[in-house]
Amino acid sequence: MRIGIVCPYSFDVPGGVQFHVRDLAEHLIGQGHDVSVLAPADSETALPDYVTSAGRATAVRYNGSVARLNFGPVTASKVGKWLDAGQFDVLHLHEPVTPSVSVLALMAAEGPIVATFHTSMLRSRTMQTAYPIIRPSLEKIAGRIAVSEDARRTVTTHVGGDAVVIPNGVYVDRFAGAPRRSAWMGTPASPTIAFLGRMGEPRKGLPVLAAALPEILRSIPGLRVLVAGPGDPEEVTEGWPPEVVAACEFLGSVSDDDKASLLASVDVYVAPNTGGESFGIILIEAMSAGACVLASDLAAFSRVLDGGTAGAMFANEQPDDLARTLVDLLRRPERRAELAAAGQHRASLFDWSVVADEILAVYETVIEGVAAAHLEPQGRWNRFLRGGAR
Repeated sequence: MRIGIVCPYSFDVPGGVQFHVRDLAEHLIGQGHDVSVLAPADSETALPDYVTSAGRATAVRYNGSVARLNFGPVTASKVGKWLDAGQFDVLHLHEPVTPSVSVLALMAAEGPIVATFHTSMLRSRTMQTAYPIIRPSLEKIAGRIAVSEDARRTVTTHVGGDAVVIPNGVYVDRFAGAPRRSAWMGTPASPTIAFLGRMGEPRKGLPVLAAALPEILRSIPGLRVLVAGPGDPEEVTEGWPPEVVAACEFLGSVSDDDKASLLASVDVYVAPNTGGESFGIILIEAMSAGACVLASDLAAFSRVLDGGTAGAMFANEQPDDLARTLVDLLRRPERRAELAAAGQHRASLFDWSVVADEILAVYETVIEGVAAAHLEPQGRWNRFLRGGAR
């Protein structure tokens, strides 16, 4: 099958959608499919052979974060050339309402089109402005996928139509087999916890963890906090108590292999995110690595953790509850082991071997449906493909 995949966000900066696109493409290529990915990227960025650059992206604020997007007539020309050269059996767009290359591809493309919606958000000003322009093009989407129920709700509420829920995928074995690193492992007197994410982005929750740490350190003074991700530690820690800064070790951005080893090594992985999350791929990665997970009780995180049976949870944006729950976990190794085992078992549901087969089933259904639409009365098939038939 010739498959074209469009990522709206720049491959220069790591992110959940970029990782999803990369891993899906590589899994499908491994199965023998011919896959091409189109994404923004700087000319200096080293890209895999299957990725075509749509040009340099511009950083803009979007959905509570900073996204690197690419839009405009020059980009539209590159999108058209990529589509013409690809002659794809199916085109798979990610975040088709984000003002970037996915929208341009949707406007230009014909034929079987599948779209995956990752975002959980109320309609933004950007979406409100763009929606009247792109609405006719949205009618061309024959198969809608949402990575979570939260993302599906965004589709049904703000975009229209329905979507099948297929979660993000993880190469579970890669994390399960990651070697533990002694420098990151804790001891009973000096346990280790990890935070991974963009440090300067408030919704990733590092300020919540920092606010909880004074109380945690009073109970467990030897605690080591390993912080991985982009950002300036001096900026982030401005105003923090000295004992909190001293407990933190800033690792910077880490490779995929180092991330897996970090998650496998620490006593607890803490996800204090405050909102804007539609899934929680990092939770699945931590669970796959055998980490005990402690996460804020966002609806998306609760679904990943099966309501708290596959990981502990605390009240969102409540440092006192985070401190109490974390101290309890660090004092009870048997509870951590129980949650880690449950998490690792649940993570198998999100392995790419499972997720990619579900996505391929959508591709095949859409290809067959679009082909049949040329032979059947248009009204009936349009209703079916757009989710009108139930």
